[in-house]
Amino acid sequence: MFTGIVEELGEITAVETLDDACRFRLRGPVVTEGAKHGDSIAVNGVCLTVVEHQGDEFTADVMAETLNRSSLGALAVGSRVNLERPTAVGSRLGGHIVQGHVDGTGKILGREPSQHWEIVTISLPADLSRYVVEKGSITVDGISLTVVDAADDHFTVSLIPTTLALTTLGIKQPGDPVNLEVDVIAKYVERMLGARATGEEATR
Repeated sequence: MFTGIVEELGEITAVETLDDACRFRLRGPVVTEGAKHGDSIAVNGVCLTVVEHQGDEFTADVMAETLNRSSLGALAVGSRVNLERPTAVGSRLGGHIVQGHVDGTGKILGREPSQHWEIVTISLPADLSRYVVEKGSITVDGISLTVVDAADDHFTVSLIPTTLALTTLGIKQPGDPVNLEVDVIAKYVERMLGARATGEEATR
Protein backbone atom coordinates (compact mmCIF):
# COMPACT_ATOMS: atom_id res chain seq x y z
CA MET A 1 0.00 0.00 0.00
CA PHE A 2 1.11 3.54 -0.78
CA THR A 3 -0.08 6.93 0.40
CA GLY A 4 0.45 9.07 -2.70
CA ILE A 5 3.24 11.12 -1.13
CA VAL A 6 5.95 11.11 -3.80
CA GLU A 7 9.43 10.56 -2.36
CA GLU A 8 11.46 11.68 -5.34
CA LEU A 9 11.41 12.54 -9.01
CA GLY A 10 13.26 9.71 -10.73
CA GLU A 11 14.36 9.16 -14.32
CA ILE A 12 14.07 6.39 -16.92
CA THR A 13 17.64 5.44 -17.90
CA ALA A 14 16.93 2.49 -20.23
CA VAL A 15 13.98 0.79 -21.92
CA GLU A 16 14.17 -2.77 -23.21
CA THR A 17 11.27 -3.82 -25.44
CA LEU A 18 10.22 -7.46 -25.08
CA ASP A 19 7.67 -9.53 -27.05
CA ASP A 20 4.71 -8.81 -24.78
CA ALA A 21 6.24 -6.51 -22.19
CA CYS A 22 9.11 -4.14 -21.54
CA ARG A 23 11.78 -3.67 -18.91
CA PHE A 24 12.55 -0.25 -17.47
CA ARG A 25 15.73 0.77 -15.72
CA LEU A 26 15.11 3.72 -13.41
CA ARG A 27 17.31 5.98 -11.34
CA GLY A 28 16.09 6.89 -7.86
CA PRO A 29 18.66 7.28 -5.06
CA VAL A 30 16.03 7.62 -2.33
CA VAL A 31 13.76 4.68 -3.19
CA THR A 32 16.67 2.35 -3.98
CA GLU A 33 18.22 2.77 -0.54
CA GLY A 34 17.96 -0.68 1.02
CA ALA A 35 15.96 -2.00 -1.95
CA LYS A 36 16.12 -5.68 -2.82
CA HIS A 37 14.71 -8.10 -5.36
CA GLY A 38 10.95 -8.45 -5.04
CA ASP A 39 10.33 -5.10 -3.35
CA SER A 40 7.53 -2.86 -4.61
CA ILE A 41 8.02 0.69 -5.87
CA ALA A 42 5.28 2.87 -7.33
CA VAL A 43 6.26 4.45 -10.65
CA ASN A 44 3.85 7.22 -11.67
CA GLY A 45 1.30 5.50 -9.47
CA VAL A 46 1.82 1.99 -10.86
CA CYS A 47 3.03 -0.61 -8.37
CA LEU A 48 6.05 -2.35 -9.94
CA THR A 49 8.35 -5.08 -8.62
CA VAL A 50 12.10 -4.59 -8.33
CA VAL A 51 13.83 -7.19 -10.54
CA GLU A 52 17.40 -5.98 -10.13
CA HIS A 53 19.03 -3.27 -8.04
CA GLN A 54 22.47 -1.77 -8.47
CA GLY A 55 23.65 1.51 -6.99
CA ASP A 56 20.94 4.12 -7.32
CA GLU A 57 19.14 2.29 -10.15
CA PHE A 58 16.64 -0.54 -10.34
CA THR A 59 14.90 -2.47 -13.09
CA ALA A 60 11.24 -3.45 -13.31
CA ASP A 61 9.28 -5.53 -15.80
CA VAL A 62 6.00 -4.13 -17.15
CA MET A 63 3.58 -6.55 -18.83
CA ALA A 64 1.41 -5.65 -21.79
CA GLU A 65 -1.74 -5.34 -19.64
CA THR A 66 -0.09 -2.61 -17.56
CA LEU A 67 1.27 -0.83 -20.63
CA ASN A 68 -2.21 -0.83 -22.19
CA ARG A 69 -4.03 0.40 -19.09
CA SER A 70 -1.57 3.04 -17.93
CA SER A 71 0.59 5.80 -19.35
CA LEU A 72 3.81 3.84 -18.77
CA GLY A 73 3.90 2.87 -22.44
CA ALA A 74 4.61 6.52 -23.30
CA LEU A 75 7.79 6.62 -21.21
CA ALA A 76 11.20 6.81 -22.88
CA VAL A 77 14.80 7.28 -21.84
CA GLY A 78 15.04 10.57 -20.01
CA SER A 79 11.40 10.64 -18.90
CA ARG A 80 10.92 11.84 -15.33
CA VAL A 81 8.73 9.73 -13.07
CA ASN A 82 7.24 9.94 -9.59
CA LEU A 83 8.64 7.31 -7.22
CA GLU A 84 7.31 6.09 -3.88
CA ARG A 85 8.09 3.09 -1.68
CA PRO A 86 5.25 1.27 0.13
CA THR A 87 4.22 2.81 3.43
CA ALA A 88 5.62 1.14 6.55
CA VAL A 89 3.22 -0.26 9.15
CA GLY A 90 2.82 2.28 11.94
CA SER A 91 3.93 5.25 9.84
CA ARG A 92 1.81 8.34 9.22
CA LEU A 93 -0.72 8.16 6.39
CA GLY A 94 0.22 11.46 4.78
CA GLY A 95 -2.05 11.19 1.74
CA HIS A 96 -4.77 8.55 1.39
CA ILE A 97 -4.93 4.81 0.76
CA VAL A 98 -3.32 4.17 -2.64
CA GLN A 99 -3.02 0.65 -4.06
CA GLY A 100 -0.84 1.35 -7.07
CA HIS A 101 -3.54 -0.18 -9.30
CA VAL A 102 -4.32 2.31 -12.05
CA ASP A 103 -8.02 2.58 -12.92
CA GLY A 104 -7.52 4.52 -16.13
CA THR A 105 -5.73 7.40 -17.76
CA GLY A 106 -6.56 11.05 -18.31
CA LYS A 107 -4.91 13.93 -20.10
CA ILE A 108 -3.84 17.35 -18.95
CA LEU A 109 -6.41 19.71 -20.47
CA GLY A 110 -5.15 23.01 -19.15
CA ARG A 111 -3.06 24.84 -16.56
CA GLU A 112 -3.93 28.11 -14.83
CA PRO A 113 -0.94 29.53 -12.94
CA SER A 114 -1.35 32.02 -10.13
CA GLN A 115 1.03 33.61 -7.68
CA HIS A 116 1.21 30.78 -5.14
CA TRP A 117 -0.44 27.75 -6.74
CA GLU A 118 -1.64 26.37 -10.05
CA ILE A 119 -5.00 24.92 -11.10
CA VAL A 120 -4.69 21.92 -13.42
CA THR A 121 -7.63 20.49 -15.36
CA ILE A 122 -7.51 16.77 -16.19
CA SER A 123 -9.82 14.71 -18.40
CA LEU A 124 -11.80 11.95 -16.72
CA PRO A 125 -12.92 8.65 -18.31
CA ALA A 126 -16.71 8.24 -18.19
CA ASP A 127 -16.54 5.00 -16.19
CA LEU A 128 -14.60 6.70 -13.38
CA SER A 129 -16.60 9.91 -13.01
CA ARG A 130 -18.97 8.49 -10.39
CA TYR A 131 -16.03 7.93 -8.01
CA VAL A 132 -14.71 11.49 -8.22
CA VAL A 133 -16.33 14.09 -5.99
CA GLU A 134 -15.55 17.64 -4.91
CA LYS A 135 -13.09 17.67 -1.98
CA GLY A 136 -12.57 13.91 -2.41
CA SER A 137 -9.22 12.17 -2.96
CA ILE A 138 -7.75 11.03 -6.26
CA THR A 139 -4.32 9.79 -7.28
CA VAL A 140 -2.75 11.41 -10.36
CA ASP A 141 0.53 9.87 -11.53
CA GLY A 142 0.92 8.49 -8.01
CA ILE A 143 0.28 11.83 -6.29
CA SER A 144 -2.44 12.02 -3.65
CA LEU A 145 -4.51 15.10 -4.50
CA THR A 146 -7.76 16.73 -3.43
CA VAL A 147 -10.38 17.32 -6.11
CA VAL A 148 -11.34 20.99 -6.40
CA ASP A 149 -14.16 20.67 -8.95
CA ALA A 150 -15.61 17.52 -10.49
CA ALA A 151 -17.58 17.21 -13.73
CA ASP A 152 -18.65 14.22 -15.81
CA ASP A 153 -15.64 14.35 -18.11
CA HIS A 154 -12.99 16.29 -16.19
CA PHE A 155 -11.85 17.47 -12.78
CA THR A 156 -9.48 20.07 -11.40
CA VAL A 157 -6.78 19.98 -8.73
CA SER A 158 -4.86 22.80 -7.07
CA LEU A 159 -1.09 22.32 -6.88
CA ILE A 160 1.15 23.98 -4.32
CA PRO A 161 4.74 24.98 -5.19
CA THR A 162 6.18 21.86 -3.51
CA THR A 163 4.08 19.57 -5.71
CA LEU A 164 5.03 21.53 -8.81
CA ALA A 165 8.73 21.36 -7.95
CA LEU A 166 8.98 17.73 -6.82
CA THR A 167 6.61 15.80 -9.11
CA THR A 168 5.85 15.26 -12.79
CA LEU A 169 2.84 17.57 -12.57
CA GLY A 170 5.26 20.46 -12.50
CA ILE A 171 6.49 19.66 -16.02
CA LYS A 172 3.57 17.97 -17.79
CA GLN A 173 1.77 20.04 -20.40
CA PRO A 174 -1.69 19.97 -22.02
CA GLY A 175 -2.09 16.75 -23.98
CA ASP A 176 0.25 14.73 -21.76
CA PRO A 177 -1.24 11.53 -20.29
CA VAL A 178 -1.51 10.83 -16.55
CA ASN A 179 -2.42 7.73 -14.55
CA LEU A 180 -5.55 7.89 -12.43
CA GLU A 181 -6.49 5.82 -9.40
CA VAL A 182 -9.78 6.64 -7.71
CA ASP A 183 -10.45 6.22 -4.00
CA VAL A 184 -10.72 2.46 -3.38
CA ILE A 185 -13.16 3.05 -0.51
CA ALA A 186 -15.69 4.46 -2.99
CA LYS A 187 -15.43 1.30 -5.10
CA TYR A 188 -15.98 -0.98 -2.10
CA VAL A 189 -18.99 1.06 -0.97
CA GLU A 190 -20.50 0.85 -4.45
CA ARG A 191 -19.99 -2.92 -4.56
CA MET A 192 -21.53 -3.47 -1.13
CA LEU A 193 -24.52 -1.26 -1.83
CA GLY A 194 -25.05 -3.00 -5.15
CA ALA A 195 -24.97 -6.42 -3.49
CA ARG A 196 -27.38 -5.21 -0.80
CA ALA A 197 -29.80 -3.85 -3.38
CA THR A 198 -29.67 -7.13 -5.31
CA GLY A 199 -30.32 -9.10 -2.12
CA GLU A 200 -33.26 -6.92 -1.15
CA GLU A 201 -34.74 -7.24 -4.63
CA ALA A 202 -34.45 -11.04 -4.46
CA THR A 203 -36.42 -11.19 -1.18
CA ARG A 204 -39.39 -9.26 -2.54
